[in-house]
Amino acid sequence: MTKKLLDDCFLHDADRLRHEDAIKLLRSRLAPVAETETVPLNQAAGRILAEPLTAPRDIPAHTNSAVDGYAFSHSDYERDQGSEFRVSARAAAGHPVVESVPPNTAVRIFTGAEMPAGLDTIVMQEDCESEEKSDGEWIRVPGGLKPSANCRLAGEDVVAGAMVLDKSQRLRPQDVATAASAGAASLLCYKPLIVGLFSTGDEIIRPGEPLSVGQVYDANAPMLQALVALSGAETVDLGVLPDDRAIVTEKLKEAAGKYDVLLTSGGASRGEEDYVVKALDELGKLHMWQIAVKPGRPISFGQIGDCAFAGLPGNPVAVFVCFLLYIYPMLVRMGGGNWVEPQRYPVKANFDMPSKKPGRREFLRGTLSTTAGGEVAVSKYASEGSGLISSLRASDGLVEIGEDVTAIAEGDAVAFIPFSEFGILGRGA
Repeated sequence: MTKKLLDDCFLHDADRLRHEDAIKLLRSRLAPVAETETVPLNQAAGRILAEPLTAPRDIPAHTNSAVDGYAFSHSDYERDQGSEFRVSARAAAGHPVVESVPPNTAVRIFTGAEMPAGLDTIVMQEDCESEEKSDGEWIRVPGGLKPSANCRLAGEDVVAGAMVLDKSQRLRPQDVATAASAGAASLLCYKPLIVGLFSTGDEIIRPGEPLSVGQVYDANAPMLQALVALSGAETVDLGVLPDDRAIVTEKLKEAAGKYDVLLTSGGASRGEEDYVVKALDELGKLHMWQIAVKPGRPISFGQIGDCAFAGLPGNPVAVFVCFLLYIYPMLVRMGGGNWVEPQRYPVKANFDMPSKKPGRREFLRGTLSTTAGGEVAVSKYASEGSGLISSLRASDGLVEIGEDVTAIAEGDAVAFIPFSEFGILGRGA
């Protein structure tokens, strides 16, 4: 790592955190810790840029034609009534005119071809008349063309010296194209964070194994691996921790020396059998975050040396929601990116919520639809159980209900966070 975590970066002095306070604390305390590496341009999509990229030259570098047509000098042109020109040369993309163009003549030009010196205007081929005469091709150009018509001017897209890509941005396909147009064959990017992933509990077994009474298949591990990948980080599946304090302590201590971040699911409370919390108390610094949100019980954050730790609940819906709200932006930021705050969209509530506990922010699973009047509305999933994985599959995103709201009537405006804000495809995609 090029940087270390701020010492005790997850410490806070509140008995109970509101959602926005938790976000504010994470944003202010976290910084990139990842190393950097040079990445070939064809492998850079999805990576986080470690330094800004400036254009070494104008883009496009030369004024060129936007159409197939004929280029001429506007100073030789009668704008009111049009003009006739003899065609004296031909210019195609990659094959510019190198000789001087005689006055009062035009050049046959094709899309992308560099504009010949001294010429500044192009007429589209379908807008003019062409005739073969004894001394070659002549064209009749109609009136009304402005100077620089149908031209792509040098520097029209980007001026030399301008910043085209900013540090800490996640590179999209269009950003890669921009870098290529600036002549960059590679980019300096942050290396992906490496996240060690543990599931916890004697009752947890991996899919594919025979299921006995009292056991459940581990849905959290594969889900978290997929979610972590959305942040740009990489995961190492470290298996299932049993309800044995000595083993849990040994495994966490060993893993903390190998990975940038440790994530656990389950065992995140201070219950009698929740040995993860006890092990973290022994190995490093642990802070239980009582965040006033639903779904989700306390989340634990801490450090074992320079390794960050986050302990998620065990119920899959709570894991999913808490990951999107807190862990996803945390990983992006530690991995070199900017803090990611999802966009909220106002939509109509297609449901009633007669009462809601004040002082708590709730995130309901919601499905979008269009009303007869053309408005976008959201329906909430029938059951709010945090173990119902099917509710995630059947939803398009989260309905955010603020702390001060105590009831919702059908037709009220509510805030909707699409799963697409995190790169997750919506229902039926």
